[in-house]
Amino acid sequence: MLKLSKKVEYGLIAMRHIASVNNQISTVKEISERYSIPSDVLAKVMQKLTRGKLILSHQGAMGGYTLARGAHDISVMDVIGVVEGTQVGIAQCFAETPENCSIYSNCTIKHPLGKIQHNLEQVFASMKVSEIV
Repeated sequence: MLKLSKKVEYGLIAMRHIASVNNQISTVKEISERYSIPSDVLAKVMQKLTRGKLILSHQGAMGGYTLARGAHDISVMDVIGVVEGTQVGIAQCFAETPENCSIYSNCTIKHPLGKIQHNLEQVFASMKVSEIV
């Protein structure tokens, strides 16, 4: 069964939280305690979201994170791509490159799966962080 990784889930939870507090500065500690997320894992996810320019890091005693742009401008697909480094693939040939699949040239289901993959990508790309708040 296709499922999102825990890191993606944590990233979406964090993005949702920041958006729900009207983009006020939120800390890893605040988010991890509120949602029972391991703070060390969340900190790494937040670093990825910062490097991916989805959130901004504010340094200092009153520091934390805010969204880099409006929640309506950030898609679930953006979060998946930044946190995982790849997009969601329903089969190996979609998660990686077709050359990495040993049966790709003889595969009889790659085209139907390709349609499912396309639809899944469209759903994730069209769903915005603002919709999960």
